Amino acid sequence: MTSSNPSYTPEELFASTAPYYARFRPRYAPEFYTLLADRFSLDGTQRVLDLGAGPGIIALDLAPLVGEVIAVDPEKGMLEEGRRLAAEHNITNIDWHEGDSTNLPAMDVGPVLLTVMGAAYHWMDRDRVAQHLDQLIKPGGAIVLASGGAPGDLDPAPWRQVVDLVRTRYLGPERRAGSGTYSHPKDRHQDVLARSPFSQVDTARWDHTLTRTVDDVIGWTFSLSYSSPAQLGGKKNAFEQDLRAALLAFAPSGQFDEVIRTEAIIAARP
Repeated sequence: MTSSNPSYTPEELFASTAPYYARFRPRYAPEFYTLLADRFSLDGTQRVLDLGAGPGIIALDLAPLVGEVIAVDPEKGMLEEGRRLAAEHNITNIDWHEGDSTNLPAMDVGPVLLTVMGAAYHWMDRDRVAQHLDQLIKPGGAIVLASGGAPGDLDPAPWRQVVDLVRTRYLGPERRAGSGTYSHPKDRHQDVLARSPFSQVDTARWDHTLTRTVDDVIGWTFSLSYSSPAQLGGKKNAFEQDLRAALLAFAPSGQFDEVIRTEAIIAARP
């Protein structure tokens, strides 16, 4: 059943994940935002850059703490979903921009206190981005990375093997990224930042257990670039049916627990 769908563009790939990303990706722990507010004395006046913002997973929660969030993402579908969510929650201080880390110097973002990034930094030329951000981030500011931690830091929930098996039947064993495949970078983010102008690196982590329904697991699966609706193409409905059946065979209760981590890496100038 292994198949690929060569007709999609990278824009369609990520746009197809946008509504699932916004709804089914776990939010970052509230303690993450409390840490930023306390450490950087956020008082509703600061400017912050959210680079690789997606549909605003960080921007929407950070906006009430600062004066302005500049949310940058290369995918129109992600930005459209972010604008929709901001309007839905009456959040008006996010400025949405189409762009990416490669054209950051030409974007005229202006000085910011913080540059935050979620699950996007690993897609970038990390050393170059840190050098460019040295020109944007004000004294006393920092690069802030939020993620679920590096691969292998937490043992995966057993139900993830079910998802992997069904996905492999449809899309093959490699994680596809656009028309190629994805491999996680070997250097940890902390090591990259330690050799940058922002070499004072601190890490904080918070863990909690999240219980998902079968619909939540399926929605989360469609939020991943390597099992997106665009990747699956015309096999999306069959994939969903097979995945649902396999998940319920694994856990007839329809409940799927997982330990979710928020890892915050804060890199400041020494």
